Amino acid sequence: MLFSPRFRSFFGAKLFLAGLVSTLFFSAIQSPVRAEEVKIKGADLYLNAELALGDGAARGDATVLMVHGTLAHNAMETMAGLASVLNERGLNTLSINLSLGIDDRKGMYDCAVPHRHRHFDALNEIGSWLEWLQAQGVHDVTLFGHSRGGNQAALYAAERGHALVKNVALLAPATWDADKAAREYEVRHGAPLASMLERAVAQVAAGNGAEFLAGAGLLYCPGSEVTADSFVSYYTPDPRFDTPGILDRIPLPVVVIAGSEDTVVDDLPAKIGTGSEQKQVEFVIVDGADHFFLDLFAEDVADSIEEIIEISK
Repeated sequence: MLFSPRFRSFFGAKLFLAGLVSTLFFSAIQSPVRAEEVKIKGADLYLNAELALGDGAARGDATVLMVHGTLAHNAMETMAGLASVLNERGLNTLSINLSLGIDDRKGMYDCAVPHRHRHFDALNEIGSWLEWLQAQGVHDVTLFGHSRGGNQAALYAAERGHALVKNVALLAPATWDADKAAREYEVRHGAPLASMLERAVAQVAAGNGAEFLAGAGLLYCPGSEVTADSFVSYYTPDPRFDTPGILDRIPLPVVVIAGSEDTVVDDLPAKIGTGSEQKQVEFVIVDGADHFFLDLFAEDVADSIEEIIEISK
């Protein structure tokens, strides 16, 4: 059952929820979710993910490879809720945990753990999981990413690519603006970004990138220890951080999904435009959704993913 935002009403919502409870009850009896944790060896660390088979699907059937956002994990509500909806619609999902430099990492990143990870490390890990899916006999993959994970998924599709990836779905993908990044860093960490970045770049140039940058902090973690290499990877001005600017480099059908109430990437609609200039890109705005697309908004996201899969056939 689909429940478009255009038709949400109190009465309609009650009917929908009643039907949903009934559907979930009988689904639990007739076709339990077939999910398992999967672990593989990356370059230096063990990586883990959850593989869940869709209703009526086999292990080698079409799969959505899902990449989470900044310092997050594969069981966060956005990822878990969407995976469940996709499974109900017969699609397999492989929801990965980026290692962020931690062996067999699970859960939100603990800011007390020193940061040694880099933004572009995710591309290698996405590639490792695609190789694993290929070994399982999968032939068709939708590469999906949320927030920063949306940027990383887009970068992988634009710069590396893989024969398995047939289309790309980006949910509230990260945008980037140098002035905004500088303002946000100073507010959160209490120091000018430019001077801290200058120190980090000098430290890397001196061959000391693996050493900690005193007093820097990183992303959502003020006061955390961070290596100069890690700091430089997240804060050096790079147009590739701005997802709308790399869409024309992706040679595959792409759907970009935005929430009308998203205050995290609120410049996404303006940067893409309601009518995207890239012919292979479809842009969808979900009315009422914020950055996380919780609850019934996952149905709208799944609609767009199913549509891009159909276009790719």
